[in-house]
Amino acid sequence: MMNTGNTDELQFILADTQYLIVTAMEKILNGKSAQIIHATTKSELQACLDENPGALVIIDPSHVELLNAGDIKDFISRYVDAKFMVLTNSLNAAELNALMDAGIKNILLKTADADDFLNAVDATAKGKKYFSEEVLDLLIEAKSRKPRSNGYVLTFAEMEIVRMIAEGYTAKEIASRKNISFHTVMSHRKNIFKKLGVNSVSGLIMHAVKAGWIDNIEYYI
Repeated sequence: MMNTGNTDELQFILADTQYLIVTAMEKILNGKSAQIIHATTKSELQACLDENPGALVIIDPSHVELLNAGDIKDFISRYVDAKFMVLTNSLNAAELNALMDAGIKNILLKTADADDFLNAVDATAKGKKYFSEEVLDLLIEAKSRKPRSNGYVLTFAEMEIVRMIAEGYTAKEIASRKNISFHTVMSHRKNIFKKLGVNSVSGLIMHAVKAGWIDNIEYYI
């Protein structure tokens, strides 16, 4: 079981598919004589936690396939000795609220430097809250205007794809940027359309704007 008062010789589960990010985290964490385990899917993460129930989990929900906020909440409830920290590329208000509702209290963006990353890890290990400056700004905004619930549960990967579609990226560009196959992007898109009951990109964008997933951006549709 993890010693929450000491951040040396911890067990870490890195739940992320971005190779360069995982490699950078490993390099930084090796200074703590850490035991490091990898997970790229929800089932792999569960298996890792079954074997290491007191680990500190550093997770990017948008890069763990088939994971949504409900799954994270279940993990937090089930593995009470584990510590969870989110390290992600970007967040919108809806995603931030979903993470906090799930019980996440430590969130950092991947633009952070090594010192900020280690401070977040130490705070997480000790059971203290930690939010990067950018996340704090978003938190203040989210508190003043909590996004409306859409009544559907999209995975974090699907939410990121919605945002990228709204920003004008094609399916091929999304596949390249997320380092996944074109077929995977199209499968996500099909599932998103089905869940939300839309049948066009313009309908998807209008739904995302009305649901509060996209803020302060003009779209021409």
